[in-house]
Amino acid sequence: MAKTKRKGMHQHRRGLIAKQDPKSPITEQYRTIRTNIQFSAVDQEIRSIVVTSTAPGEGKSTTIANLAIVFAQQGKRVLLIDADLRKPTVHITFQFTNTIGLTNVLTKQVSVLEAVRKTDVENLYVMTSGPIPPNPAEILASQSMHDLLKEAEKHFDYVLFDAPPILAVTDAQILANLCDGTLFVVASGKTERDYAVKAKELLQAANGKLLGAILNNKKEVKQSYYYYYGS
Repeated sequence: MAKTKRKGMHQHRRGLIAKQDPKSPITEQYRTIRTNIQFSAVDQEIRSIVVTSTAPGEGKSTTIANLAIVFAQQGKRVLLIDADLRKPTVHITFQFTNTIGLTNVLTKQVSVLEAVRKTDVENLYVMTSGPIPPNPAEILASQSMHDLLKEAEKHFDYVLFDAPPILAVTDAQILANLCDGTLFVVASGKTERDYAVKAKELLQAANGKLLGAILNNKKEVKQSYYYYYGS
């Protein structure tokens, strides 16, 4: 009992509000983002999505974890992959060890399904980063990455990639070129406007489909319509 409570408290600290408080206004915002993504798929079905930011600490990993949860709550089979091979956090968020994951699949040590783990959220599965490689960009740009995505899409409705910040390294650009769409997280009061513009240019240069930007850490307005409707 105590162990379960501690785990829940840890997940709350890591920001899994969509799991801990499904009726909160913030969770409803994640559902709105989910809906917007689904409606953006007019000409092309969106099944693989990259989430990135300009710099560390802007909330991309918390954002993608909650998005994965609200997609799963819709009854979709979701695979969240930690593709931040420099500073991975998905294993911390979901309380898994990180001995086997993405890098093991890309180096042909295990299959995709052997590296997938089921979370305590129904329909949500994760693949941790695995051991950090000396050449993250090269391994993400390999044919093995194309093969992994193709295989993952056979078993899951959505494949979400937590990518490193785009201004720091080229990894996010590589993934943006591979996937159906990219979401860009900016932190209110923190992300520099010039950096955000530069990040957008880099994503577009990579021929990635920019689905939109997510404004994170915006101060809550108590008079919002959520409170009017008693949410």
